[in-house]
Amino acid sequence: MTINLLAQVYLLNNFSEIFERSIEHFVLVFLSISIATLIGLPLGIVLTRYPKLSKLVLGFANIVQTIPSLALFGFLIPLPYLGGIGARTAIIALVLYGLLPIIRNTITGITTIDPALREAGKAMGMTDWQLLTKLELPLASQIILAGIRISAVTAVGVATIAAAIGAGGLGIYIFRGVSMVDHQVILAGAIPTAILAIIIDLLMGLIESRLKR
Repeated sequence: MTINLLAQVYLLNNFSEIFERSIEHFVLVFLSISIATLIGLPLGIVLTRYPKLSKLVLGFANIVQTIPSLALFGFLIPLPYLGGIGARTAIIALVLYGLLPIIRNTITGITTIDPALREAGKAMGMTDWQLLTKLELPLASQIILAGIRISAVTAVGVATIAAAIGAGGLGIYIFRGVSMVDHQVILAGAIPTAILAIIIDLLMGLIESRLKR
């Protein structure tokens, strides 16, 4: 109880800085998930047309998921052009972590559509592009969005590690609190991170419910 009270006092006394770090954290997540979606969605669509490649691509994405986040940041730092200290390396790492749910859900959403609907579309003279944009993507949109939602919420937590490589965000408080053995400072990073994850999850849930209706 005392720790919670002290954490609340610390949050209030350092609100402006915590808010600034929260914005940094959100920007890291937003940019990384946007890029992951721009890569993962088309890639998932391509893999539904060339299923033999799916094992290779999904296998790579699965391997990335098994690498500890701090280790992945460490591997990326020495890479020319891509690596280094700062937000760029963090975004690349978060993109790699976010790809698997998006690619997998895109493939699942499209491949589970009733084949009879595709046949009906072809019988009506629809091209492959029309089948994709007017039939497959609208029907698979909920499943695809669920993958993006998983990636976004996961990225909020993983982005806290980005503070270790100078990318900013709420992880700064967590690392600072651990080094100082100060629960107030740790909670100053952990509580806003949890709130941010809940907000993103709720927003994505609202979009999903709109699509469902």
